[in-house]
Amino acid sequence: MKKTDIKELYQACDNFQDKDVIVAGWVKSCRGNGNFGFIDLTDGTCFKTLQIVFSKEKIANYDIVEKINTGSSILCSGKIKLTPQNKQPFEMQASEINIINATDGEYPLQKKRHTLEFLREIAYLRPRANLFNAVFRVRSKLAFLLHEFFENKGFVHVHTPLLTSSDCEGGSELFKVTTQDIYNEVKKFKPEDELFGKKIYLSPTGQLEGEACAFAFGKIYTFGPSFRAENSNTTRHLNEFWHLEPEVCFMNLDELMDLEEEMMKYIISEILKRCPDEMNFFNSYVEKGLFDKLNNVLHNTYGRITYTEAIEILKKNNDKFEFPVKWGSDIQTEHERYLSEVVFKKPVFVTDYPKEIKAFYMKQNEDGKTVRACDLLFPGIGEVTGGSQRETDYQKLLDRINQLGLKESDYWWYLNLRKFGSVEHSGFGLGFERIMMYITGVSNIRDVILFPRTPKNCEF
Repeated sequence: MKKTDIKELYQACDNFQDKDVIVAGWVKSCRGNGNFGFIDLTDGTCFKTLQIVFSKEKIANYDIVEKINTGSSILCSGKIKLTPQNKQPFEMQASEINIINATDGEYPLQKKRHTLEFLREIAYLRPRANLFNAVFRVRSKLAFLLHEFFENKGFVHVHTPLLTSSDCEGGSELFKVTTQDIYNEVKKFKPEDELFGKKIYLSPTGQLEGEACAFAFGKIYTFGPSFRAENSNTTRHLNEFWHLEPEVCFMNLDELMDLEEEMMKYIISEILKRCPDEMNFFNSYVEKGLFDKLNNVLHNTYGRITYTEAIEILKKNNDKFEFPVKWGSDIQTEHERYLSEVVFKKPVFVTDYPKEIKAFYMKQNEDGKTVRACDLLFPGIGEVTGGSQRETDYQKLLDRINQLGLKESDYWWYLNLRKFGSVEHSGFGLGFERIMMYITGVSNIRDVILFPRTPKNCEF
């Protein structure tokens, strides 16, 4: 008889009534009184566990039960019995239990509640804890939903390189990649000594390469890891994170914001439908009122306000902020949350930022001072996406590169895109872990990625 998945039992438990099945998995808990007891078993196929009832009179090898500890892997045979009057709709009445591998007394994940800090120290085991089991299930489904959304809209998924020679985010925030033995040799290496013959970095974005593909396919998206070398230990920053970046030709900024709003509402509505057990867990144990917060995002039309209008509103309330604002200053998280939580009480786009605080590739407005940029702000977290209409004018783009002290030679091919069939186009970036935090209610970004890479933390 082949193994039956616990998920399959939940999907059609009526079909298994009084039938013999074999299950295998890991013990979440085992309790008994000498004559009978209960095992909560998970096999990874769903968030719910299977309750196995065992008794001395029905199991020939009953003494084996004493060797079963939390975390042990077991194989169990028995009959499925419906229990509609109980918390679980069914249970297994065991006829035979065999241990595949028993844990010893040092197994770190015992039944007691552990702190998140402790669980980060055993990141290789924490997916077995209820919180992280739910988090990584939702992470998997959310990634699928993003792919599904763009696939349904005819986007082409492209894989952009992780190595780049374009210092587009500022050298202090980029990881330098070298083939030289810098730890054991004391000498000054030259860029031409490197494998690629120039300075190379881990890429913080796939946008530039994505634009090249957009000019071939019309609409594309990239989805993969990005790297930034900030020495930041906040609850919102990682040095390695996942990044979704669509690029769309023949699309202006207003249409881009429409696309972002549609995407957000799609993934949130679908995650609520497709991960009900996990989302109920988050709403009950992680963030009370999570569903109300998400429904606010789902059932409201997102606001839109220019940066200049936003600054005027914020200036009137500067006494409430740690960082007072003026025109030309960047908008901090406290300002973003004030706009989305107090002023609009719903998600809001802020557009047309000063060009001096935005990237070189953003389309300049006719006023010469602002660019066609947009940041999407959510209540409770602040910025979740950043995007813009891209500059299509070759000379304006070149001038901006020179103004910022960037090397024209690093961007020759990107500039050439403006010479060979350039069209109006726009795109945005979504930090995957940021939206994971929002959807799950988890407050620390280290707890929504499998093995977090942060300053002084790269053990696993």
